[in-house]
Amino acid sequence: MTGRLKQFTEAVSNRMGFARHRCDDFLGLKRLPIRSVIDVGANQGQFARKISSVFPEAQIYCFEPLPEPFDKLRHWSDRRRGAVTVFNVALGDREGAADMFFHAEHSPSSSLLRSTAACETLYPFTRNQATVSVSMTTLDRIFGHPPPLRPDTLIKLDVQGFEDRVISGGPQTFRNARACLVEVSLDVLYEKQAAFKGIVLLLDNLGYRYAGNTEQICAEDGHVIYLDALFVK
Repeated sequence: MTGRLKQFTEAVSNRMGFARHRCDDFLGLKRLPIRSVIDVGANQGQFARKISSVFPEAQIYCFEPLPEPFDKLRHWSDRRRGAVTVFNVALGDREGAADMFFHAEHSPSSSLLRSTAACETLYPFTRNQATVSVSMTTLDRIFGHPPPLRPDTLIKLDVQGFEDRVISGGPQTFRNARACLVEVSLDVLYEKQAAFKGIVLLLDNLGYRYAGNTEQICAEDGHVIYLDALFVK
């Protein structure tokens, strides 16, 4: 979650006793010669806008399945003169239609997985939901054929517990990438969500090492609710 919507969640988190911790310079990611960025779970393009200022020469590929945020993403990408390509699909480990839980009051927390009672207690704005049918494909289906991606690719995953399915559907793309930034929930916020250990093992098998957290959200008692983890080669 980034941009104005992220500021909203920060304000809510602060009022509820949560704390956010950041590391500067993306743990050294800014020093890598990133030429391509794959933004999975792009929403309205909040991360894409930020990363385009960090890597202004990079070609950016954004994936957002929900119609409302995608429309705003597309309008922004149209002004980028070919530097941003957008896809109105979800990514996972299969192709076909899927039901997505759209959070009407806060679309970045929408997920292909049902939210838990813990999620709705911590973040009451996730309670107002509607089921939306979306199209799903895999990363390797999109990028597994020419033209190839530019070298030194960064993959960003913000898919609310669906991270392991995206990785499983894109092993070739992940093997060819240089770094991966993943939002990971440590509290169980979504049913059958990916566990941090599982994500580490999947990415370890694809040649990545865990490099630390660029930021994390902590509850009032000090435990981490979710974090943004960086993996590099």
